Amino acid sequence: MPTAHVIHDQKRFALTIERLCRHLIENHGDFSSSCLIGIQAGGVLLGKRILERLEDLTGKKVPFGKLDITFYRDDFRTRNKPLEAHPTEIDFLLEDKRVILLDDVLFSGRTTVSAMNALQDFGRPRQVELLVLVDRRFKRVVPVQANYFGIKVDTLGDAYVDVQWEETDGQDQIILLGS
Repeated sequence: MPTAHVIHDQKRFALTIERLCRHLIENHGDFSSSCLIGIQAGGVLLGKRILERLEDLTGKKVPFGKLDITFYRDDFRTRNKPLEAHPTEIDFLLEDKRVILLDDVLFSGRTTVSAMNALQDFGRPRQVELLVLVDRRFKRVVPVQANYFGIKVDTLGDAYVDVQWEETDGQDQIILLGS
């Protein structure tokens, strides 16, 4: 059984969300030309949390969408079982918007590339930025870098980063499993 270490507890988790929101406000102001797009499924959970706090802090409604990348993945046809698609819900135009793409963990970079390809079906954004809760720096296979990150985690071997959410797991925390 792999060892598990909590590397970000509930208190630090909340502080990280707060810091990310303040950084976004500093760079996007009132969000009149910006929007948030969460990548299904972990990026949507992060996006909802960021959205709620941004709207509290700014008093403005921030456009938020959910993006499924299942059929844009490069390993779509190489799985033993069919991938389960989630709904894409983007009810606003991305044309000339500053898009903040959200995901829970940045690892290989493949998910981000797939998401950027999928975004093109919804218009041509002026800019795309990436916000991740966890940036796993090793084993990146495509040159993707986050504009905003909560924490950086250096992992080797078979280590796995598990982001747990109060809504689905009963508690907000980030756990490192393995070596």
